[in-house]
Amino acid sequence: MAERSTAAVDVADNSGEQSLTAEADQSTADGVAKNRERDTDNDEAQESTGTEGPATTSPPELHSGHKLARRYRLEECVTRLDGFSSWRAVDEKLRRAVGVHVLPADHSRARSVLAAARSSALLGDPRFVQVLDAVEENDLVYVVHEWLPDATELTTLLASGPLEVYDAYQMVSQVSSAMAAAHREGLAHLRLNPNAVLRTSTGQWRIRGLAVNAALRGAASDTPQRTDTESIGALLYAALTQRWPYENDAYGMSGLPKDIGLIPPDQVRAGVHRGLSELAMRALANDGATASRHESPCTTPEELVKAIGEMPRIRPPEPAFTAPPDYQRTTYQQGSYGRPAASPRVTQPTPVPPPPLQSRTGKALKWAVSALLIAALGLGSWQLADALMDQGGKGDDTTNTQTTDGDDKNAPKPVRGKPIAISELHDFDPFGADGSEYPENLPKILDGDPQSYWQTSYYASSDFGRLKPGVGVVVDLGKAQEVGKVDVTFIGSTSVELRAAPGDAESRPTSFDSYDKVAEGSGTTVSLAPKDTVKTRYLLVWLTELPMQADDGQWRGRVADIKVTS
Repeated sequence: MAERSTAAVDVADNSGEQSLTAEADQSTADGVAKNRERDTDNDEAQESTGTEGPATTSPPELHSGHKLARRYRLEECVTRLDGFSSWRAVDEKLRRAVGVHVLPADHSRARSVLAAARSSALLGDPRFVQVLDAVEENDLVYVVHEWLPDATELTTLLASGPLEVYDAYQMVSQVSSAMAAAHREGLAHLRLNPNAVLRTSTGQWRIRGLAVNAALRGAASDTPQRTDTESIGALLYAALTQRWPYENDAYGMSGLPKDIGLIPPDQVRAGVHRGLSELAMRALANDGATASRHESPCTTPEELVKAIGEMPRIRPPEPAFTAPPDYQRTTYQQGSYGRPAASPRVTQPTPVPPPPLQSRTGKALKWAVSALLIAALGLGSWQLADALMDQGGKGDDTTNTQTTDGDDKNAPKPVRGKPIAISELHDFDPFGADGSEYPENLPKILDGDPQSYWQTSYYASSDFGRLKPGVGVVVDLGKAQEVGKVDVTFIGSTSVELRAAPGDAESRPTSFDSYDKVAEGSGTTVSLAPKDTVKTRYLLVWLTELPMQADDGQWRGRVADIKVTS
């Protein structure tokens, strides 16, 4: 077997890092974040041989509550290391959580960090955590990026065991195609490890720190494509085996035993998918380790994407349905409520129905009833004809004239309470990081199933963690119509507003200020009836306060059903 390569994982001595991190934890008033979104590594860091030495510049004196550009308020220090610090912060202008890297302007890596951040921001690929701002101001350089509260690091996912086959397949597929796109634009990651790969609550995999993490740590490589490809192979190996494919322990996982070489994942753990095991080996080793399987090594993310495409597609597991319990009839349903139940061993006699009227008396009775019915029908027909003739005579009377007016009180009025069909639903999150809130779950609102629902992301409190004023769903009625009432069913007591777009709006407004509040309420089933007549095509069901859900203990909104009536 081939010797293990360390090109992608940058194994190095971390003794100096450990003391710096420990010292930072003691000096930071915030303590350690409960939901750490680490953009760089701490005690599990894997350092590469960079072109620059350790920076001697002391980190800037920052604290919780410090504000950058009179906009970004620092909340919690996540990492303080090697002359820079990383923070969870709040963008007070857009009312959303963000992440911020801060380092002195005279730091030896400040220029390269700014250049990397600006290059990464220009890529604009949603598969990467987006860089939102890169600024040099007041002797500081800071990089602002997205903060994903509903995402989980691969490190955390692997703490409980290897990934399922389909999840590992999705991870390597999405990460490989994202890195192939980045390399086509001349961007490399060079720090692609389990801390940099995140899975969102919708199952999408995202990569954080493209180019920026390497610039912060001074990482460099003469073969960047090979470095990132081997990193992807290490991620897949770890996902399949919960072992790090090198001798050193890292990221909460044990390394391989020493002096045995790089063994395939399906020899480390039973039940590993053979195709994914070979794929990990092709990405990890390019010096003959795969020769026995007659497979060529993958040296670039593009080659890895091609190899994945040639594999048989791995389908998601079939959902497991539990059989419903046998239906048991109660004594009430059997019509014997309040009576003692009969012994199951005793067979109750079936009552015999009375015989039909077959005697002479019965036949005479039937003929009498038939004659009465015929007589009643004839009398009713004669009275109806007489009434119609009277109306015709009055209509021909030329002395009686009537004038009609458009405002006649007797004119027919539109029918109230008539259901209005919903043409389409759209998620509405104008104050969020990406402007989106699980659009794929919107059809569950209209499926008629009270147990299915569209839900928001989770937040730290009922007021959206003070990050935004609310989120909602835009209801498209297909055309402007008069709306009398909107009934909304929630999972958990929720505060909600009904807002309406102008009646002459030809397209769906995307600005929150374009919708006027016409009703509000709270509860699990809320009827929102505007006081004045509202004629519009677009309605906004705007959630303003969230309940804590019993199943996961998170503050989130769940909409199970929306009905609109005239």
